Amino acid sequence: MKKQEIIDALKENHSAFTTYILSLDEHDFLFTANGKWTPGQQAEHILRSVKPVSLAFSLPLLTLRIFFGKANRPSRNYTALVQRYFEKLSAGGKASGRFIPKEVAYAQKEKICSEINATANSICKKITKYSEAELDNYILPHPLFGKITLREMLYFTIYHVQHHQNNIKELLKK
Repeated sequence: MKKQEIIDALKENHSAFTTYILSLDEHDFLFTANGKWTPGQQAEHILRSVKPVSLAFSLPLLTLRIFFGKANRPSRNYTALVQRYFEKLSAGGKASGRFIPKEVAYAQKEKICSEINATANSICKKITKYSEAELDNYILPHPLFGKITLREMLYFTIYHVQHHQNNIKELLKK
């Protein structure tokens, strides 16, 4: 995907997710089964996941290079990144540390959704200052993948929100 396709997908997927979350009534927003996160907690997890991406895209490239280095391989394409994510999940990978949400009250629903959209839109604005080559040459740490390129981080962010929306739909079917 090129930059504009990434921007469009980020906006579309995060908007679809928050629209879905906002459509949930209190019972569904707080529903859980088998120790799974509630839809509210999944929304909080998405917010906790996009904030560091927004911060990273605010940093000067020199800072990224000093702290994380430069890519030593080409970026994976979107499909390969999603496949790698499933491999990591199948191997037992899961959220940890600051990415694990606390309890989320129904009253927080609109605020969380607003912050998700604002953060996703902020990332989209920041992407425009990067060249296609820079998205492939600079890296960031990811808790499951290790170091991945900026482009791969954006691919993950596009897919991750969709993954959690699917998880919520599956949870609420039961």
